[in-house]
Amino acid sequence: MREVRECIPRYLADAANEDAILAAAARIIDQRFLREGVITTPTATGRMLKLRLGGETREVMLVLYLDSRHRIISIQESSIGTLTSCAVYPREIAREALRLNAAALILAHNHPSGSSEPSYADQEITERIRAALALLDIRLLDHMVIADTVVSFAERGLL
Repeated sequence: MREVRECIPRYLADAANEDAILAAAARIIDQRFLREGVITTPTATGRMLKLRLGGETREVMLVLYLDSRHRIISIQESSIGTLTSCAVYPREIAREALRLNAAALILAHNHPSGSSEPSYADQEITERIRAALALLDIRLLDHMVIADTVVSFAERGLL
């Protein structure tokens, strides 16, 4: 019987190539977001974000910077953390929003544990970011938690 490793294409056999493939996939997903242009519904946005963040093994905070018509200006990883947390700095998010002249933004982060239920820390940082952005007349439209399912703070009335 042949070993499983022999059946896997050679380019998938080492971690460096896997990382390169995953990075390329993330770029493709971001480009799809940019092509589609306008953020319309939490469901459609959540579906795309799940593709982008669903396979991550560490928490990643992603920020979608939007113009006044909710078209995507930029998609950026704000921070990468550990299995259970990541440091998020409202000041850095606000600074980048000002640099990009963003009118609104959407936050998204994953829970590698598989539970998409927002934690108290998730709710607290969302409120801190919302308050900081409000002082600058920048709207926080949503914060999505990505795991087995997608939880939208906006749909739950948490914003």
